[in-house]
Amino acid sequence: MCNILRVRWTISPQTAPQPWIACSTCGSFKPFRSSGKVRLNANGRKLDAWLIYKCMDCGKTWNRTLFERRNLRNLDPDTLEALQHSHPEWVRVQEFDLDGLKRTAKRIDEPPDAIISKERMSEASGWTVLEIEMVTELSVNLRLDRLLAAELAISRSRLQTLHERGSLRAYPGHNGFLRNRAKDGTRIILDLSDASDRHAIGSAATNPERS
Repeated sequence: MCNILRVRWTISPQTAPQPWIACSTCGSFKPFRSSGKVRLNANGRKLDAWLIYKCMDCGKTWNRTLFERRNLRNLDPDTLEALQHSHPEWVRVQEFDLDGLKRTAKRIDEPPDAIISKERMSEASGWTVLEIEMVTELSVNLRLDRLLAAELAISRSRLQTLHERGSLRAYPGHNGFLRNRAKDGTRIILDLSDASDRHAIGSAATNPERS
C-alpha cells in the first residue's frame, strides 16, 4: 500500500508503580515510592540486593528484595556496576517490574502519566490510512482508547464506531483491544478515507506538542 501515513509513538511512563505495604510507623497499609537507591550486602562470594522504598506519608523505609545469595560469578560486570552505583536507568527497569512487585504487594498504584514522543516515519502523498506503531520499553498504565482519543483529538465513541465499521484495527489485536493497555509492538491501522478531518487527525498524530 502506498497511501499510508506511518508514525511511531514512543511512550515513556513518568511515575513508577507504587506498592502498598504495611507501614509499621503509620500502623496501616500505605503507598511506598522508590528512593532510586539500591542496598547491597555481600557474604563471601554471595550477594543480596534490595531496592529501597519509602512510605509516602512518613518516610519509613522498606527494602524490596531484588535477589538473595546471588553468586557474583553469575552477575555480569555491567549489572554489578549498576547495583553498586544505583544507576538510574537500571533502577528504573526494576521500578517498573510489575511481576516482581506483585510477589510482595497485593495492591499497586500505577499513575497513568506518560510522555508521548512522536516520529513521522513516512508519508505518502494523498494518504488515507494512518498507521501508528507503539513503542513501550516499560509497563505503562494507558488504555488504548484513552491514549488514541487524547493524542488524535477525537472522541472515544468515535473510535469505537470506527472499530465497529472495520476502519480501526490493531495488530496483534482482538475485539476488545481498545480496552487493553498500550503495549510495545502494537500497530494501529486507521482508515480515514471517508474522514473530512483526516489532515487534522494526521497533524495530531505527528505533533509532539500534544503530549
